[in-house]
Amino acid sequence: MGFEVKSRSELGWMREAGVIVRETLKLLAEACVPGTSLLELDRLAREEIRRSGSVSSFLGYKPGGLPPYPAVICLSLNDVVVHGIPDGTRLAEGDILSLDFGVSVRGFHADSAITVPVGRASPERLRLIDVTRRSLEAAIALATPDHRVGDLGHAVQSLVELEGFSVVRDFVGHGIGRRLHEEPQVPNYGAPNRLPRLRPGLVIAIEPMVNAGDWAVEVMKDGWTVRTRDRRDSAHFEHTVAVTDHGPEVLTA
Repeated sequence: MGFEVKSRSELGWMREAGVIVRETLKLLAEACVPGTSLLELDRLAREEIRRSGSVSSFLGYKPGGLPPYPAVICLSLNDVVVHGIPDGTRLAEGDILSLDFGVSVRGFHADSAITVPVGRASPERLRLIDVTRRSLEAAIALATPDHRVGDLGHAVQSLVELEGFSVVRDFVGHGIGRRLHEEPQVPNYGAPNRLPRLRPGLVIAIEPMVNAGDWAVEVMKDGWTVRTRDRRDSAHFEHTVAVTDHGPEVLTA
């Protein structure tokens, strides 16, 4: 399987995109207070894209027969797993919201996601967020040339299931670079020491999606919004990570 290995200059552009993604998500997280609408968050993200001179990775994205994605950010509230489309819904005290955002610089993408509490969320919701974040960190630590793609997913699944949560199977991480989604796919589950070996210069988006209940999900009629089938909460974290001879470099951290 052929992977697109990035040159030094290409990694530089992805780092630049990663800084924009990181700073935008930080700004948006601060705006996630009760009463803020999802459309207002999308507007803030659009303003940051214009200010930075970058290009949205999401707006108009149209994979495999789906309608073009209509926003610059995916906003997934409570039981929405991924790809939530911003609308007039206003955040309420105790909600949790996943924010997934990406931009490109000189044609090279960076992509990241965080899940944040709105006001004072319940201890169980906060634990779901914490476990999902820690599972991403566990996978990133293994993004080195002496590991395989399957090692990352095994690390995520092991930690998540030990905590009593479940890992989404239908959506996975991915390679990233000239295209938002490249090879290899990066599952968040599975056995270790399987799937392709990681190589220096490979850049991947690692993104565990963790459900409070069962791992099963369903796609809504809009073709994009993915919700947990049992309507229990979900959390999502993601970083764009370069594999190097000196260890993983998180381009969006």
